[in-house]
Order: sequence, then C-alpha cells, then structure tokens
Amino acid sequence: MKTYEGKRTIDGLVVTADDKRLDEHYEVKRFTKYGFEWTYEGESPQQLALAILVDYLGDKERALRLSEPFMKSVVANFDQDWVLKGDEIDRAIKGIEKR
Repeated sequence: MKTYEGKRTIDGLVVTADDKRLDEHYEVKRFTKYGFEWTYEGESPQQLALAILVDYLGDKERALRLSEPFMKSVVANFDQDWVLKGDEIDRAIKGIEKR
C-alpha cells in the first residue's frame, strides 16, 4: 500500500510517494505554476490532490474529476507535515463518490 508524505523544510515543500519525489503531473492539468501546497483550499492544494490521485489511481480522467473534492476534504485539512496511506485515500474517494 502506497504512503504519501509531505514536509515543510528549510528548502521548501517536499512531497513523496513511497520515499520518491511526487511529480506534479502538469501534463494532466496545470492548476498552478507554483507547485504544491496544503492546509487550505486553492490552486496549489488542488495540484497536490491531482498528483496524489494520478499516482495512486493510475487513471488521469478519474483523478482530474476527483481532484477538487479530494482537495477540499483531504488536502485542505492536512497538518503542516503529514502522512497519507492508500487505505485513507480509498475511504476518501468512496465518501466523495457517494455524494
């Protein structure tokens, strides 16, 4: 099961998937030119939501469709440093798709 992690460091934000740097997936959609962010709702947090979902699901269209509600329900609520596991992503997606 994949594990995603975000940290604020002296050199900036670092987001990894299983200890490898997570790609922004701008080729799917570019919400921002400023990279990832979290703890609020906006373009940079939605870029992070999209990147996590593309990486986790492997389905670009579904990831794009889910990126805004996932950003609002998960990414906007992250702490300064966070860890997100695959089962938590599955639960969040199920909750979003039930609406």
